[in-house]
Amino acid sequence: MTEVLADDGEPIAVPLGSRTRSPARRVTDALLGYLFLLPALVVFGLFAFFPLGRLVFDSVHRQPRFLNRPPTYQGFGQLKDTLTSDQFTSGLTHSAQFMLYSVPLGLVLGVLLAVAAHRRLRGIKVFQAIFSSTVASSVAVASVIFFTLVNPQVGYFKDVSWLSLDQPQSAMFSVALSSVWQNLGLTFIIVLAALQAVPEELNEAATLDGFGAVRRFFRITVPLISPALLFLAIVLVISALQAYAQIEVLTGGGPAGATETLLFKIADPKGIRPLHERAGLSLGLFALTGVVALVQYSLLSRRVHYGD
Repeated sequence: MTEVLADDGEPIAVPLGSRTRSPARRVTDALLGYLFLLPALVVFGLFAFFPLGRLVFDSVHRQPRFLNRPPTYQGFGQLKDTLTSDQFTSGLTHSAQFMLYSVPLGLVLGVLLAVAAHRRLRGIKVFQAIFSSTVASSVAVASVIFFTLVNPQVGYFKDVSWLSLDQPQSAMFSVALSSVWQNLGLTFIIVLAALQAVPEELNEAATLDGFGAVRRFFRITVPLISPALLFLAIVLVISALQAYAQIEVLTGGGPAGATETLLFKIADPKGIRPLHERAGLSLGLFALTGVVALVQYSLLSRRVHYGD
């Protein structure tokens, strides 16, 4: 505290933080703040902002056939044509199909396994380790495992025929199933950690009030673990929209293009799409991911309970 004189001459106690800083001090503080932000700005600039700007540039330009000539500007009409083409709509449809197959099933299975393993039993740690073991596997490993299981030529379960050419509608489900298995460990770990943070006193009080196991789960447990469920829902949806490796390993985009998601079309392993089209599809996927995450957070956060 410091004292200043009022108009009538009486001293007034004023906190030190309320004194007006000099212009030179304000400039120094601002420069110091930007100095601390500089490493993060450099990283974001090199690995986020510059690639995004390059995508915009490539989407409105057409690359010449000869590399020694500069690209020609086509305008944003070219980007509009890309985002309204059949390539974008079909890729978006397949990505949505993959998301609907993998996200709800993976989330429900993870919650069920976590609830089953959240018990005080001898040897339960062994089962928890088994249920969470898939978190250590990569997408490529999970895809190869399912390839050896359901491939119609070399798989162990040849009668399933999920990846056969005459059943393209089942190929996407097979690819989504490998993604569910690979993400199951992450879902299990996060939900189990959330369950362990739920106070036992609440369940005991609900039991005394006559709540059964199912009613306790939906009325007590689910609201308390809802922040973890919200986090998992957003992460799994974004992961589903960015699915590529499992599709490349299991189906290669087939059969008959039934598993060509939006990211698979952007990667274009066969090299059949021009650069401006792939850049436009990338911008569409970027905008779609942001909108889906924002809408999902806005809708689900209203039903999320954050405890004190």
